Amino acid sequence: MLAKVYSAAVVGLEAQPIEVEVDLSSGLHSFQIVGLPDTAVNEAKERVSAAIKNIGARPPHHTNRRVIVNLAPADLKKEGPAYDLPIALSFLIASGQIKNQNFEDKIFVGELSLEGKLRPVNGILPIALMAKEKGFRAFFVPKKNAFEASLVKNLNVIPVENLTELIEHLNHLREIPPQPPLNFNYFSQNKKPEIDLAYIKGQNQAKRALEITAAGGHNLLMTGPPGAGKTLLARALSSILPPLSEKESLEVTKIFSVAGLIKSDQPLITQPPFRQPHHTASAIALVGGGTYPKPGEITLAHRGVLFLDEFPEFSKSVLESLRQPLEDGIVTISRASGSLTFPAKFTLVAAMNPCPCGYLNDPYHPCRCSASQINRYKRKISGPLLDRIDLYVQVPAVKCEQLTSEAVGPSSLSIQEKVIQAREIQRKRFQNEKIATNSEMNLSQIKKYCLLDSKSQDLLKSAVRQYHLSARSYYRTIKIARTIADLSNQEKIKSDHLMEALQYRPHQDIFEE
Repeated sequence: MLAKVYSAAVVGLEAQPIEVEVDLSSGLHSFQIVGLPDTAVNEAKERVSAAIKNIGARPPHHTNRRVIVNLAPADLKKEGPAYDLPIALSFLIASGQIKNQNFEDKIFVGELSLEGKLRPVNGILPIALMAKEKGFRAFFVPKKNAFEASLVKNLNVIPVENLTELIEHLNHLREIPPQPPLNFNYFSQNKKPEIDLAYIKGQNQAKRALEITAAGGHNLLMTGPPGAGKTLLARALSSILPPLSEKESLEVTKIFSVAGLIKSDQPLITQPPFRQPHHTASAIALVGGGTYPKPGEITLAHRGVLFLDEFPEFSKSVLESLRQPLEDGIVTISRASGSLTFPAKFTLVAAMNPCPCGYLNDPYHPCRCSASQINRYKRKISGPLLDRIDLYVQVPAVKCEQLTSEAVGPSSLSIQEKVIQAREIQRKRFQNEKIATNSEMNLSQIKKYCLLDSKSQDLLKSAVRQYHLSARSYYRTIKIARTIADLSNQEKIKSDHLMEALQYRPHQDIFEE
């Protein structure tokens, strides 16, 4: 007898339906899974057999028949334990233990334990989005995945705790109540920031640079001696970033779902992600890849911040792999079997010391580095990569008077309000464009939205000649000025905005011998 149910495979960040077919035929008992399964899928034979036996049903090895499971389309590689449930279900239907009924509008995923309980799996949100798009009416998921699946509106999500419960539901013996849909506003409430800029002493210029970074999505490089507060400032950036919109939240949550980083009690990510990989991270860890390509750190930082502490300590090849994603906002992973494109619209925040020991030109600590060590350290940051950084700021050591002062600066909440207002201006400006922030503007959009008066043009021409700005730096300076104008609620870019933007351009001289 033949039975068929639907499951799904996640390829990259998208899901596609998989037909799980089971055929029982006469002959010596065997249990085969075909359709390019990986090791985890092949091992489903043992999990499914034990789970069916332990709930009191007739397992495959008691049928004295050949059991063939086909996962179609057969040319798509299948991975992971999510096919356990549909394989078990197909066998139970084929062997007559579940009443044959219409399964064309139902989709099933889940990993089985040996006692028949369902364990959560990764990639639930993209599967739920696909199920709704393809017209499936019911989505059967492990109970711990139900919160995440219910983020998709107008989809009947059925939380399943164990195989016995599902069989009774399908045989109309006991109904499983559907999971109520989740409300986006329930999760979108602002949380109190862990690090408030008000309590970080001094560093006013760096705080202003963070404000511009948050408002326009610009890349930032901070340089200063150890203990000056670079890492603390970078982590405080999360406290002034605006919360994600509903569309952005689903986009980011889908990435984290595929990566298996969703928390059961917090299925929706509403705050911009903050990723801080260690400097020993490989290029694949940063960019993504693997036998079955998975998103890397730059994709996990999509719509958020990628913080690279000890910037020059990263491998040079790893840093160079950032050049294309920083420019295009996407990363393409190519393999012999095909290529996958992951989103990578992140804000890069980097921190570094002026030299390996950290005390170059420090008036109180002698530098212990040789000239060759300093040059080797600086050369790890290539010119093309440095040219893609919008804002450069020095973070000097905090003086004793500032550390002991009782004065409190502007709070993260007050700065966040300004950032949100600037982002709202950009949202209205780009409502007919496919971008969200000033940093994403292309040349035609810069000419359209960044008009300069004659005084500003003369100032910019002088800066190009004096600082030898590249074409990329020229346009990035204009983008920064546009963000500064938005923070001031000014419709036009003025010379003052350009002058401040030029103060934050990367200083090429610190990377020269």
